[in-house]
Amino acid sequence: MTFEEVKHILKTKTVGIAGCGGLGSNCAVALARVGIGRLVVADFDLVEEGNLNRQFYFYDQIGMLKVAALKQNLFRINPDVRVNTFDIRLCQSDIIEIFSKCDVIVEAFDKPEMKYMILDAVHNYMPEKYLVMGVGMAGWGAGCWGMGRFAAGFCSVSKSGSWSKEASDLVRAGSSSLPDTNDARLLWGTVTPRTSRGVMASMSSVLLLLALVLVSSSPSSGMSLK
Repeated sequence: MTFEEVKHILKTKTVGIAGCGGLGSNCAVALARVGIGRLVVADFDLVEEGNLNRQFYFYDQIGMLKVAALKQNLFRINPDVRVNTFDIRLCQSDIIEIFSKCDVIVEAFDKPEMKYMILDAVHNYMPEKYLVMGVGMAGWGAGCWGMGRFAAGFCSVSKSGSWSKEASDLVRAGSSSLPDTNDARLLWGTVTPRTSRGVMASMSSVLLLLALVLVSSSPSSGMSLK
């Protein structure tokens, strides 16, 4: 398959991104660069100066809504990409409504309880959807999952939505690992504490899974994740 064929497939796809921080903003930018058709992005936060070391925003955007600033930046990269923005603190019902028409959903939260919430929503109400999520974050202080360096797992939920209870419990607990079962496809990497390098390592893993899911889910690709 040529890159032009891949681009043709991506142009027909919609990706939802829950969270527009380090992982979410950079994933959106990378998808815009390769020609994704539509992005649905949701976040309630404002751009702060402390975000600029790892999030795709600029100094003159400090104080803007992240979703508005991100949309502005995406259009500068690819004026053909369609972007739907939601300035909202997501709850389960919002996730179901906002991302219902997406081909793939990217979880880009930084809190264990939010990660569990989106996993639970997709598993129970949208089992046909693919969900790509980071199951391990790193950083310092009480706002992070723990202190030090974590291994990070990335997984996609199959269209059957068949997650084991053990996997769900580990996500809810903020575990940095998931069981090696047939229910979860895992890709392992390392995330350094909250720096640009750590975010880029996370994003690379998520984007690899995204590409596999998006391209293989097209009947014309001849590929399958099953």
